Amino acid sequence: MKIVLITGASSGIGQATASRLAREGHHVVIGARREDRLTEVADKIRADGGSVDTCRLDVTDRADVAAFVDGAVERHGRVDVIVNNAGVMPLSRLDSLLVDEWDRMIDVNVRGLLHGIAAALPHFQRAGAGHFVTVASIGAHGVVPTASVYCATKYAAWAITEGLRQEADPSIRVTTISPGVVESELAGTITEAGAKEMMRTYRAAAIPADAVAGAISYALAQSSDVDVNEIVVRPARQR
Repeated sequence: MKIVLITGASSGIGQATASRLAREGHHVVIGARREDRLTEVADKIRADGGSVDTCRLDVTDRADVAAFVDGAVERHGRVDVIVNNAGVMPLSRLDSLLVDEWDRMIDVNVRGLLHGIAAALPHFQRAGAGHFVTVASIGAHGVVPTASVYCATKYAAWAITEGLRQEADPSIRVTTISPGVVESELAGTITEAGAKEMMRTYRAAAIPADAVAGAISYALAQSSDVDVNEIVVRPARQR
């Protein structure tokens, strides 16, 4: 059994990952801003026989993330995995000048990831083991109209995670998961009408969040001498 921390776990990929890993016998510690949704996720996990803790978490708050990780270590004696999954995607054209939304994506998708790394890395170094999983995006590998800032944050997430992999001791594993179109609430944060319509068409073919959870499970299940560096998982129809 591993102690697995998951950010952004109140819906989508985070929720699916928590449910799958709990079914597989791991203890999951789930964090998100929406406490009511966290409680629903935890109740379902427990009803299915899984083991879970919940914690209200804002990944843009460095102290909040440190408390999330440190609290899990205090309760369980260790942390084995952190899945940095929290993300937002309010797409828009650059000339719409939705600067507040750009800032929000940078804060959650980039700073939130860095806060997770900063909180967990010292524990992993002391333990001589640990596993970072970053949920990036296919947007880390290409850019489409309305997604330039979002893709930039996911390029950054990919680069930060790859840099961490190269710098970390081999006893610490580092994996980037880059999903394509997935059933989730991400598109619900889009406010620009044109981007919203474009995304409606783009998301016509989507895979369930559990498909991404399965990729994460695969990476975690490998022996300690095997580091799955990156998995790209997307709908077969998404080219």
